[in-house]
This record gives sequence, structure tokens and C-alpha cells, in this order.
Amino acid sequence: MSSEKELLSTSYLFGSNAPYVEELYESYLDNPGSVPEQWRNYFDQLQNLPAPGGSEQTRDQAHAPIIESFAQRAKANAFASHVPEPDLSVASKQISVQSLIAAYRSLGVRFADLDPLKRHERPTIPELDPAFYGLTEADLDRVYAATNTYFTKADTMTLRDLLKALRDTYCRSIGAEFMHISDPTAKRWIQERLESTFGTPSFDADRKRNILQQLTEAEGLERYLHTKYVGQKRFSLEGGESFIACMDEVVNHGGENGVQEIVVGMAHRGRLNMLVNIMGKMPGDLFAEFEGKHADNLTDGDVKYHNGFSSDISTRGGPVHLSLAFNPSHLEIVNPVVEGSVRARQDRRGDELGTQVLPVLVHGDAAFAGQGVVMETLNLAQTRGYGTGGTLHIVINNQIGFTTSDPRDTRSTLYCTDVVKMIEAPVFHVNGDDPEAVVFVTQLALEYRMKFRHDVVIDIVCFRKLGHNEQDTPSLTQPLMYKTIGKHPGTRKLYADKLVAQGVLSEDEPDRMVKAYRQLLDDGQRTIEPVLTDYKNKYATDWTPFLNAKWTDHADTGVPLTDLKRIGERITTVPEGFTVHPLVNRLLNDRRAMARGEARVDWGMGEHLAFATLVANGFPIRITGQDSGRGTFTHRHAVLHDQNRERWNDGTYIPLQNVAENQAPFTVIDSVLSEEAVLGFEYGYAAASPNTLTIWEAQFGDFVNGAQVVIDQFITSGEAKWGRHCGLVMMLPHGYEGQGPEHSSARIERFLQLCADNNIQCVQPTNGAQIFHVLRRQMIRQFRKPLVLFTPKSLLRNKEATSPLEDLANGQFLPVIGETDQSIDPAAVNRVIVCSGKVYYDLVNARKEAGRNDVAILRVEQLYPFAHKAFHAEFSKYTNAKEVVWTQDEPQNQGPWFYIQHHLYENMTEGQKLGYAGRAASASPAVGYLAKHNEQQRALLEAAMAPKFKGFMLTK
Repeated sequence: MSSEKELLSTSYLFGSNAPYVEELYESYLDNPGSVPEQWRNYFDQLQNLPAPGGSEQTRDQAHAPIIESFAQRAKANAFASHVPEPDLSVASKQISVQSLIAAYRSLGVRFADLDPLKRHERPTIPELDPAFYGLTEADLDRVYAATNTYFTKADTMTLRDLLKALRDTYCRSIGAEFMHISDPTAKRWIQERLESTFGTPSFDADRKRNILQQLTEAEGLERYLHTKYVGQKRFSLEGGESFIACMDEVVNHGGENGVQEIVVGMAHRGRLNMLVNIMGKMPGDLFAEFEGKHADNLTDGDVKYHNGFSSDISTRGGPVHLSLAFNPSHLEIVNPVVEGSVRARQDRRGDELGTQVLPVLVHGDAAFAGQGVVMETLNLAQTRGYGTGGTLHIVINNQIGFTTSDPRDTRSTLYCTDVVKMIEAPVFHVNGDDPEAVVFVTQLALEYRMKFRHDVVIDIVCFRKLGHNEQDTPSLTQPLMYKTIGKHPGTRKLYADKLVAQGVLSEDEPDRMVKAYRQLLDDGQRTIEPVLTDYKNKYATDWTPFLNAKWTDHADTGVPLTDLKRIGERITTVPEGFTVHPLVNRLLNDRRAMARGEARVDWGMGEHLAFATLVANGFPIRITGQDSGRGTFTHRHAVLHDQNRERWNDGTYIPLQNVAENQAPFTVIDSVLSEEAVLGFEYGYAAASPNTLTIWEAQFGDFVNGAQVVIDQFITSGEAKWGRHCGLVMMLPHGYEGQGPEHSSARIERFLQLCADNNIQCVQPTNGAQIFHVLRRQMIRQFRKPLVLFTPKSLLRNKEATSPLEDLANGQFLPVIGETDQSIDPAAVNRVIVCSGKVYYDLVNARKEAGRNDVAILRVEQLYPFAHKAFHAEFSKYTNAKEVVWTQDEPQNQGPWFYIQHHLYENMTEGQKLGYAGRAASASPAVGYLAKHNEQQRALLEAAMAPKFKGFMLTK
């Protein structure tokens, strides 16, 4: 064969044809009958040829690199005497057809009929035109292989039929984005589900009637509220009523697929509709909220469109428990909270695959694209410590976001959902005016989530009939859009007319449905039936023991010495053959000595013994953070690493998981590099699991700044607003050791500013016994309050900050620690220094150097709630003291000074003076220069110990 003839006979195996040949060959391997006869003969011949290099080739081997094999054989002229030459013109046309199919799967969404307002002409997409690939009118009635399509059971279709099937499937009311998914099985599953139905549902009359009922209820509630409570904010769902049909299908189809609990997070729009028409809240209760009635057991409460709710609903698949998370106005911040709550519920059930508990997040279009917590939460989805088996995302897409904005300024992406492509989640865009299509994609999305355990998105493209709220006039800024909206008859009317035209309903039946629903509202009756009233969920958490408990600092947290020694031995022992790092081996030896009482207990061992005794007593522990296994300052080493094996090859050992038989779980997770989403997740977890010690640890306390919204909106105010109790622990490393402005301060002042009504605990422990007791106290007391622990850095290895083992056995957490130097005579004390944290040890050393035996030093270990009785008991010992000085590392405008001074003042007697020794006020939390830090540190210690106090003084 000449070189020219050889090139012609094999050229179809190269270049842009390669993917087509590869796809044909893979289809042939799955089912030889699925490819045209000419190619089937071709591949049959191929099976009998030796592979390049003489290796054997089997039919069931992986064939992703098949093109390279073809190319090598083609160059070697291996096919020339065995395979008949294919008709190149037919092959070229077939390749064009395959390219057209691929284009519709990828780009059909851009031409889909998604906008109910039809404000813009559908764009021209050249790749969707057969002419783009050289296909002409003459080709329309020719038969081509419908390879890897699911439009027909036959192997072939005419191009005309194929083109119609592609347009019907990908360019009508549903626009699917899924070709970015790398898993071929997932892609083919979506293709089959869409193409086998032409993207068109086939519902019977009863199902269609139910869809109309959902639209009737959605529209009916909004119009009822609009007329009865004129001008009050409710964030109406009008224009997006198909969302209620979507959620009804989520609940019912979820029940059919084994879902037993659904946790929903959503912002304002449609929330009241969701409460009444999906969750079964009594309309009368909602109306009472509009009329000003409120719960008496909440100190503050919240607006009605922030409140959560839970109920047990009877579905087509059995009972399902629904929970709507409480949510502030910070839109998407509820996302990680829901995920954490779901993970806690799954853990409680042993639902490792996430088939029983489903997270559903409802988004607005602008917020979904605009808020970083969305990306952070998505990034958690497939990680081991935060995965929930996939989340169903629903976007109520107003196409404009906030109604005063210019759509050109709301995002930089084509679709508001483009962020989900980072985790390869499929997106089903759907026209909200086609409620059957909405229900169809809801089924599809839910089944995808259940099968692939992956996030999936439903983007309901709709509009907002009213403004951002009912006091807004959107036509001020969007005149043309709202002229179009004003002419829109409403989704319910369009669908009702369609069903009447189809003969599904009589002409007067839609109006009868409207009147019947309004009568229910007038009567204040529940709008969905049946709502289960006697169903008991055996996995529900009983919060009763934790409610209405009064604050107390006391708890019996001591553990017998024999138990401490036994458990200490267990957590310092590694399996035979497990090789630990020499530094870790030394640490284990030191801890073993501590457990035996031969050495004093440091912070790391005190923490470990607290964890070990709690899991032995049946309390699960979950601790997460960016370096929680080892500890940022290498003090924890909860996870040991075999030096001869990698961690993913069984190269780790966790002693705290091997404390005792039938112990509670101990989970430690090195989290993703996130603060906001991870802290929100852990808050949600703790709020759903009161018997678990849930801890989030910041790498440095300063980094909690990135999660401030979680602290403000949930952790510190959740109980006052919503009655939501939570025992979350936050460990925030804090200490001034000259590491600069971003590695010194956990912003104690911010937390103290948020303290009121015994809402949280702010504690700064200073030795090993204190951390042991405060962690145990968190679980043993019969109430749950968030605990903010300002944990140390340099004190982790400071021998002065250690405790005897007996203090763990016989002691308890001390909110205030008095003077410990027995040589200090209380009657001779002239100055009482009060402080908190690391500076205490600096002050002790400074006092020794200055020879000041007339100075007593008190430590406030619990800043809030302030322990008045404990402080007074220690402070009142020094009746002759004339000066009271608060000393802190932090600048004067930061740290506890402005919070603590009135507590000190209350305990002072007449004639005593109150002063401050510390850094001057500063815009930055700490200096960046070590020399300047050291200079400031010397100055504040000298000021605290000066014979004559030079700072300002307040006189009692």
C-alpha cells in the first residue's frame, strides 16, 4: 500500500475524530450490537490482532487510551490486510452528528426556554446549528447511528428525528448542565433519564391536580396575607409559586426513596409559605405573629420570617420529619449550620451513606453567586469530616436578586449557579412557569443525590412579583421588567388553563380550589393533611433535661486517681509494631509519668485526660480545626503517625478511640482551610447533638475573625432569639508572645461585648487542671451554653502552668484563683493585681524580681459569667489594700479592661483606688516588631510593680 493510500485508510483514527472513535469502541465493549455493523466488524477484527509490542489484549480491559493504540497500529499498517476500509464520507458525517449531539448536551441550556417573562430573545448558538458541522438539508432524512443516546431503542435515527429529540430534551423548559462532570457513569445516568423521556414528564391526572393544588396554596396564602396584613413584610413568593410544588415533591419523593428526615435552610423569600403549606404550621399561629403575639419564654425573640419549625409529615413513602432551620438575615450563612445539623442526625442514626437524612438548601440567585460561605460550604461536601451524602440545592431565581440592582452588577458568571461546578454538581435550570417540568427535575435531582451521594442543583427561573419586600416599589429602578411582570397572569392561572384545555379539570374546578383554600385560611385550619400527631421519632433528641436550668459554676468533675492512672496508661500506649516519631515517643513517655503521678500534668495531658474520661463515661467527642489532630503548637498529638507508613495506608493510631470497651466515639478532624463554614457546621452539629462535646479549634485565635457572622448571628444570640440551646466549645489560642498582630489576639473584647443573659461562657484557663475540669464541666452540668476558651500558646510548655494529678482527682474548675504564694501576708498587702491569662506568670516573676511582698495577684479564669461570690471571697482577704490594679497584655481599648472594671469597682471599699497597667490603646491588636513587643511587655510589668503606681486611678 502506498503511503498516501495508507494515510487515507487510517486518517479517521486521528485528530478531532479520536473522541468519536473512542466512544464507539467503548460502546462496542459494553454492547457490540450498539454500534453500526461496519464498525462492529471493524472492532471484531481488532479483537483478533496483537496489541503493540506483542502484548495480549482482552475485551474487558480499560480502553481510555484506545486511540493511542489505534494510532500506533495505523502507523505500522497493522490493519491494512485485515480490515476493510470504511467509507470516509459516511464516517465524516457520523462524526458531525456526534459533535452535534455533544453540543446540545453541553450548550442546549443556553437556548432553553427558561425565562417566564420572555424579556430577551433567545440567543444564537452556532454550535446547535447542523450547518456548523457541514450538515445540510439533504442530510436531515438520512439515517445515522444514535450512538450513546437514549432517544430510541433502535441503533439509528434520521438526523431530522434526532435533531427534534435533542431540541425537545435540552432546549425547552429544562436546561441541563452536566457535561462538566468527570464521572462518566453519572453523566450517562443523566443523559438516559433526560433523553429517554425527551425531558418531558408524563404525569397522570391525579398528579397534575396535585401540582395545581400546590400552586393554588402557594398563591392563595400570599394573596390572603397581602389583603389582611397590608404593607407588612413577608417576602412574598408570588412569581415563584412553583417552589412549593418542588418542595412537596422533595418531601413525598424523598419519603419514597427512604428519606426519614429533611433539614431545610432558606432565607426569607417564600419562608412563610413553606411553613404553612409544606410543614403544616397552623395559619392561625402565623396570623397571630402578624398581629404582634410572641413567645413569652424568649428574652428577645425574632421576626416571623427568621423563625424555624419542625413537624412530622405523612408522605407517599411514610412518615418524614421536617426541620426548617432558624435563619438570620445574613442569607446564606445558614448553609453550613444545616449541614452540621444533618451530619449530627446522620451520626446519631448510624446513617453513614446519608440515605436517611437529607439536607435541602434554598438559595436566592444573587446571594448564591455573591456570598463566599456558599463556596466554603460546597467545599465541605465531599470531605470525610463534613460530607452529608449530598445536598439538594434549590435556587429561587428572581433573575435580578435585590430589586434595586442592575443585573450586570450581580455576578461575573453566566449563571448564578456556576460556583457549584467546582464540585462537579449537575444543575437543572427550569422555567418556573412550567410546574410539571419543575416537579420532573425535582424527582431527577433527588434520585441523582440518592444514587451518587453528591450535591445537585435545581435552578427555578422565575420572577418576583412584588419588591424585595412589601414596602418596596421595584418599578422605581426596574420599570420595564415590572411592566412585564404586571401583565403576567400568574403561574397558577397559566397551569390551570392548561389543565382545563387538556380536559383534566372542568372549567370551574380551579376557582373552586381557590375558594376552598381561602376558606381553610379563614377558619384558621391546617392546610395540609394529614400531619402526624402521634408519631414518635426514636432518633429525636430530648432537650427537656437541658431547658430552664439555672446557671451554676459547680460540677462534680473530679475523677478517682485509680481511674486517671488506668486511663492515662491506655492513652499513652501504642500498638506493638507501631513506630512513633522520636519527639512523640518522648511526649508519650512524659505523659505516662504524669498519669502515674510522677510528674505534674501539663495542658496537653489535662486535655487528653478530660477527653478520655468523657468518652469512657459515654459522651461522644468531636473536635475539628485546621490542625486539630496534631495541634497547631504540636501539643495535642491525638493522632499518632506510624513513621514507616503513610496515613492513608492505616498509618495512624488514635489512642482516644481505644480508652475502654463500649466507649463513646472520639472524632478528630483536620478541617478544610475555612473558618466561617466550618464554625457554622460545628454550631449546627452541636445544636443537634447536646450529648456530644463538639469543639472547634482555631489555628490562631485571630482567625476567628473570618467567622464573626456565625458568632454574632448564632452562637451568642441563638438562645435569646430562637430558644436554641447549644454546647459548642470554641478553642481560640490567645497570647502575647511577640508574634505580631495576626497571631496574638482572639479578640477577647468582642466576645465580652456580646455577653448578656448568661448566653455564653468566656474562660481563660491557666493550668492543666483547669482545662481538665472546664471541659468535663461542659458536659456534666445539665445545661448547654457555648463555651469560648481562650487557650494558651507559651503556657502549653510552661512548667509553672502544670498541676499535680491530685488536682484532677479532687478539685473542680475554679472561676477565680486567689494568691497561691504562702509567703504573702494578706494583712501586709497594699496592692491587689487582678489579671487573666498568661500575664499572671509574668507578673509572678516580676514580683519576685522586684521583691514586692505587699502585692497579691488574683487570676480571673472565667471572665463571663463573672463569678461575683468567688471573686469577692478572694478579694476581701486584703482589707488593708489601697490600690487595685487590672493588668493585661492586650492594648487598653482591647482585652477585658472595659468589661472588667465595673466588676472590680463593685467589690472595692471606700478609699481604694482602681488603676490600669498594660499597653496603651492601639488600632492594631499587637505590634509586629519583637523588640517593640518586649519593650512594651517590660513597661507594663514595671508599671504593675512600681512602688508608686503612676497610671490613672479611679477612687471608690
